[in-house]
Amino acid sequence: MGGIILFDGVCNFCDSTVQFIMKHDQAGYFQFAALQSDVGQALLTQFNISKNIDSVVLIEHGKVYMESTAALKICKKLDKVWPFYYLFTPIPSRMRNALYKLFAKHRYRLFGRKQACLLPTPAQRQRFLS
Repeated sequence: MGGIILFDGVCNFCDSTVQFIMKHDQAGYFQFAALQSDVGQALLTQFNISKNIDSVVLIEHGKVYMESTAALKICKKLDKVWPFYYLFTPIPSRMRNALYKLFAKHRYRLFGRKQACLLPTPAQRQRFLS
């Protein structure tokens, strides 16, 4: 089984990111669930993650990754040049996460917010857990 990505289903940037990942994950390694969905909430509970999480969450091989570490681990599995970004992993997470949190704090203002979660196309539906 591949990784599960939990994302903010009402964030325009997050929605675009999911679309980007699906386009660059030709192997279909990742599955997705919105944090706000029943499946997303159940996974947060199962892995003892705060319901107030303001980060992408990657669940892979029973381990949970958040913030910049999740983003870099996701890049590692994508096609083309994206695995190159995994080379930033040695940068201390404190520094990486400071930038991540700054961006996350302003993402709604920069990219907007949806009234409801994305509805996947029939072709995409098999990649979504909810």
